[in-house]
Amino acid sequence: MILETIQSPADVKKLTRQELGQLCEELRGFLIDSVSKTGGHLASNLGVVELTVAIHRVFDTAQDRLVFDVGHQCYVHKALTGRRELFSTLRQFEGLSGFPKPYESEHDAFVAGHASNSVSVALGMARARTLKGEDRSVLALIGDGALSGGLAYEGLNNAGASGEPLIVILNDNGMSINPNVGAVSRHLSKIRSKPAYYHFKKWYRGLFGARPMDNRLYRFNHRLKSQLKKAIWPGSTLFEDMGFTYLGPIDGHDLDRLCDVLQWAKELRRPVLVHVNTVKGRGYGPAERDPGKFHGVSPFDPQTGLLKKTEQESFSSVFGRTLAACAAEDGRVCAITAAMADGTGLAPFRKEFPERFFDVGIAEGHGAAMAAGLASQGMLPVFAVYSSFLQRSYDMLLHDIALQQLHVVLAVDRAGLVGSDGETHHGVFDALFLPTVPGMTVLCPANFAELRRMLRDALFHIDGPVAVRYPRGGEGRYREDSGPDAAVRLRSGADVTLLTYGILTDQALAAAELLERSGVQAGVVKLNRIAPLCYEDLAPVLSGCGFMAAIEDCCGSGCVGQRVGGILAARGDAPKRILFMNLGGSFVPAGSVAELEHSLGLDAEGIAAAVLKALR
Repeated sequence: MILETIQSPADVKKLTRQELGQLCEELRGFLIDSVSKTGGHLASNLGVVELTVAIHRVFDTAQDRLVFDVGHQCYVHKALTGRRELFSTLRQFEGLSGFPKPYESEHDAFVAGHASNSVSVALGMARARTLKGEDRSVLALIGDGALSGGLAYEGLNNAGASGEPLIVILNDNGMSINPNVGAVSRHLSKIRSKPAYYHFKKWYRGLFGARPMDNRLYRFNHRLKSQLKKAIWPGSTLFEDMGFTYLGPIDGHDLDRLCDVLQWAKELRRPVLVHVNTVKGRGYGPAERDPGKFHGVSPFDPQTGLLKKTEQESFSSVFGRTLAACAAEDGRVCAITAAMADGTGLAPFRKEFPERFFDVGIAEGHGAAMAAGLASQGMLPVFAVYSSFLQRSYDMLLHDIALQQLHVVLAVDRAGLVGSDGETHHGVFDALFLPTVPGMTVLCPANFAELRRMLRDALFHIDGPVAVRYPRGGEGRYREDSGPDAAVRLRSGADVTLLTYGILTDQALAAAELLERSGVQAGVVKLNRIAPLCYEDLAPVLSGCGFMAAIEDCCGSGCVGQRVGGILAARGDAPKRILFMNLGGSFVPAGSVAELEHSLGLDAEGIAAAVLKALR
């Protein structure tokens, strides 16, 4: 096994070309076997095996800087940089992250969990290199999906004009960028990716000295060649007009050509875009047939490709069916997603109402602004978006939606702790920033019944912008609909009041039962709405409370508990003591939700223990 001999990228450089091919096959087998046990991103990693091997063949990522975009295609990179034996802990609590993390290895240049930022980050690194007089290559590896985000074009526009030596590798595995068609296009692509062509071009430039563009003959030939190429090969013009030298498209599974092209890109010492075509899920039949299913997958049987656990009812699926039912009742209801139709449960809506379903790609800011446009013309748009990605739309929430008090509904999926994707994906900030948006109503269902009712209320009974935030996965033991009031008392208790909202209602009720066994009478107050809040909402359930414990799965600064305490204090009715139980000021790592709640003291046992300690 060649893979077992690879301890660092230096070992990759020692292999023969034939051995490199065997290494790629072994890497695919390793990925399928590992991810089948732990779950993770499979199809995207299978598609970049040869590309990643070629990068490590040509570059030294301990010295050179490789910036991933999104980063879910970094597994091969991790396996080649000394972390192969850690894959049994992939995406687990205190285990190997599923995304690049500089704290793991010097080979990980930058954290990558969200899309479209790689070129901007890489350009910053390239500028720093030049200012410091260092000698290193800087690469940005970006997928065609990430190019649907506007930030990618901001970075490309500035990087191309900068003249900084920078290599952008476009991994095109599905959505074509100005697709090239015809025999001439294919022939030119083949010629341009041959080493002889690169060497001729290098020699030709050298004839005109260090500044060839100062020579009139060179400028004439360059303009003539460019115009001919644009006429018969339009696929390259977008990037070349931005200032890049365009190389490609290259077969992303032809290791020899990849190595030659990357070496040529390295030698050019200017902005270069290498366009690579890959097959998502390459080498594993089930993933090639259904790359969407195997993009992010739970443990599965590697022989059959069947998941080891069946899909269960979730907040996302309940949301999707409820929204489709609302759309059947009212022709104004529209659905928007940012490349997450399946993840947000919108597949039924897309099938039933394709004309009212809009996938904007990885462009959350655009999705929010488009929703504002729909609402301004009398439609009822629902923007279904993960909490961690909604962060990218904050300016649009303020300027495009709230300023005109437009009736846009935000279906905020994955609110709170998410699990194995870790720091970049936990939805622990929306409960802090959404209430800062003027006129925003924020609803927090604790179960499926409340989600169904609150979504209908958001669409048909509340004016202005509304957010309905709900967690990943299924509901807990608490299944009752607590009604339309902003705050409700679920349980009475004279010693302490546990204040919470959303899915943590289960843990608060369980903690109250544990406290009762210890002789402590604990009440539970549930907030159905965390914005707007006023004294009249809170007084019926919290007035006269002596000790309140505010339990939240969000960061501490500006949390709901602080706002509740402030509202009560302004009327001279604040609890004598408040215990804030939340995530504090740190980012939360990967792990199952149960593991994370336990480690953070937000499970029933942790809540009860903290209250007992405070009462001593």
